[in-house]
Order: sequence, then C-alpha cells, then structure tokens
Amino acid sequence: MNIYRGLNDIIHYIETHLEEKIDYTILARFLGVNVYTMQRLFSLMSGVSLADYIRKRRLSNAGYDLYEKNERIIDIALKYQYENATSFSRAFFKFHGIKPSLVNKETKLKNFPRIVFPEEMHFVTELDYEIVTLDAMKLYGVFTKTSNSTIMRDAPIFFSKTETKYFRECGNILYGMITYDTLRAESQRYYCLYDKKLSSFEEIDIPQSKWLCFRIFSQDPLEIQEMSQRFYKEFLPSCKYNLKELPELEYYHDDVTDFLVAIY
Repeated sequence: MNIYRGLNDIIHYIETHLEEKIDYTILARFLGVNVYTMQRLFSLMSGVSLADYIRKRRLSNAGYDLYEKNERIIDIALKYQYENATSFSRAFFKFHGIKPSLVNKETKLKNFPRIVFPEEMHFVTELDYEIVTLDAMKLYGVFTKTSNSTIMRDAPIFFSKTETKYFRECGNILYGMITYDTLRAESQRYYCLYDKKLSSFEEIDIPQSKWLCFRIFSQDPLEIQEMSQRFYKEFLPSCKYNLKELPELEYYHDDVTDFLVAIY
C-alpha cells in the first residue's frame, strides 16, 4: 500500500467532513491500521497531530465564514463542532489573534492550508528486525519532560546525569523509556529505568507483550535516535503491524541497544 496515498485519502475525508464529527476509526481504515497507529503515522508524516490539523482547518474555514458570509458566531461554533460560542471564541482568538465578534472586512486572518502528501515518495532501505515476547516487568526510575522537537537533545543529557547520580547504588541504566501523549502524538517523558528500587524512584509496570526488536550494535545516543527515526519514517509506513499503546523501550545490554516497540 502507498502510505502517502492513504494519507491523502485521510485528508480528503477530513476536508469533506469538517462540519461533522470525524470518526477516527474510519480514518484508520484508509491506512489499514488501528487508530493509535494511524495517529502516530499522521503526526510523523505531517509534523502536526491529527487533532491539531482538524482544529486548525476548522478555524481557518470559520474565519472565512465570518469574513465572507457574516454568519452568526453561535451558528459557526456549532457548524465546526464546538459545544458553545464561548469555547469557539476562545479557540478562534488563540488561532487568529482576534475575537470573532470583531472580524470585519479590514481584519487580517490566518489560514492553515490543506496538507498534500507527494505520493511518489518511497524508501527502499532494508531494516532488520525480529519479534520477541517479553514477560511482564517491574522497573524503577526517574524521568525528564521532553517533546518531539527536543528529545534528541534531552534524552542523552538526562541519561548521562542519571547514570552518574545513581551508578554507585544501581549500576548501569537498564532501560530507556519514552511515553507519549496519545491525543497529540507527542513525546512527553524520557525515563531512565533500573531493576532496583530506591525511595525516590517511580515504579513502572510493563505488561507482557510482543515487541518489534531492532538491534543497534552500540549504545551511542545518535545511533539510537537514528534507528528510531528510521523505524517511523521507513519501517512503520510500509509494515502491517498495529502498534500497542505502550511506551517505547530501549534495552541497554552487552554493549548493544535493543529498540523495542510493542505490537498486537
């Protein structure tokens, strides 16, 4: 399946249903994956979360409706799936920088354009992996807040500081873990985890699951991050696996790193 054609089908469906409640399960069918995987793919390929894209397209159209059609604010609010005029006005001001009640022919408004994916794009690089089943684990550790745009800087710095701080009591860090905000498909936290508990550590339960395992023959942060990027940009768009809503793991052992992604 051409992932970009499927994404364009999602965009087309959104554009023709902006005035309706959009069912994410329908969007996921265009890619043949589950809703969670579809949201992660959309965010990765577009640079914006699915929820943000829909919100910005609705607010762009709402600005046009106010400017050109002079429609009532409450009618536009309901038209674009806001519960009331107050919540719509708040979102409108945050996006356009002006209250909807003040829009007139002299007003400058913003437009968030429709995304078009180039369908001729493709990748041909091979990427080796295996599927492993891991028993349930109880791990302990600390985290730092992060984001998609800063994790490549945040994770190595936090890893180094954490290992230095706890090495005497806990030894080497056993796992790295990345958690996501599922609504925005945005990375939230990077954890350093051990199998030894300290009073200051958070307890993390990892359930039994199957995992896609990509081995990196080093523990260099740049090589680990490169593998993560290759997984999302090369492997995931063309594979048939559905992601499970679990954090990503990096297992550090024997001078190698296993990059692990949970699947059904």
